[in-house]
Amino acid sequence: MAMTPADESRVDAAARGRFVTVAVVMEGIAQQLCSALRAIRRGTDARILLLARMHEEPIARRLVEPGDDGSLADAYLICPTCLTTLCAPGGSDQGREAREQTLIAGTTVNPQAEVPLAELERRIRYLERLATTDDLTGLKNRRYLWEFARQILDHARQTRGRVTLLVFDIDDFKHYNDVYGHLTGDEILRQAALLMRRCCRSHDVVGRIGGDEFAVVFWDDPCRTGSEVGRERRSATAEHPREPILLARRFQKEFGHADLRLLGPDGRGVLTISGGLASFPRDGATVQQLFERADLALREAKGSGKNRIYLVGEPPGDIAKIE
Repeated sequence: MAMTPADESRVDAAARGRFVTVAVVMEGIAQQLCSALRAIRRGTDARILLLARMHEEPIARRLVEPGDDGSLADAYLICPTCLTTLCAPGGSDQGREAREQTLIAGTTVNPQAEVPLAELERRIRYLERLATTDDLTGLKNRRYLWEFARQILDHARQTRGRVTLLVFDIDDFKHYNDVYGHLTGDEILRQAALLMRRCCRSHDVVGRIGGDEFAVVFWDDPCRTGSEVGRERRSATAEHPREPILLARRFQKEFGHADLRLLGPDGRGVLTISGGLASFPRDGATVQQLFERADLALREAKGSGKNRIYLVGEPPGDIAKIE
């Protein structure tokens, strides 16, 4: 899909203008984003800042990574954020006035703030971490998980994408807290977070719900083309996507063989997890429904002897038994 005349006009203005920063709303020109960024990069030495929605973060991250010809953007921020506060390098020299303007989504803003742009970005990123990150594990927190899942379900409805939610906790975690102390319990939680992130793909979102309970939102890689995932999606409503099952199995195995010397000489292989998997759209159409169904499967896994991950279904099935 080609850019509209309005898109082309904005890109041309960004490339020709004398701006310090050009902020690009990714949603506005999603189909031609790379070509638009190349055009801006060729025409100006302005700093390019991407404004991304949560599910666009993997794409934004790749665009700011250096490639063969450098990076297409310099940084990104996750919306919502106050756009006018992103635009204000310090100083009031009239000779720099034109360059101290910023182009945002086709609108020129001449900010009055005296705080340097780099400092504003640092503050915004700090506040973003406070609002979205779990302090203990460094994973996303419950608030972020819930909002991300809501956005990605909306996106999946439009693109016929697939989303699977894994909810899991550590079996008998209270025992480890009581026997080894809360500092050891905290370390177990951090190790679980580290292992889960290693087992997941870069675009999957791993978070801590609270206590020893975690969740993972598995979804289709946004950087893959429709033709690459078309065959996989044909049966999305009939069965659970296979990748989340394989990744959950891998994590279960890795966690069961983790070398936790903090538990003493017998610390290898003493920890297990139980969990539940629920997929959109077959098991639920909303975030609330998916969490409820996955949590129910987790409880059934606990009641069946622990150390297992169940799929939602009638009857619920242990993923270890799936061929």
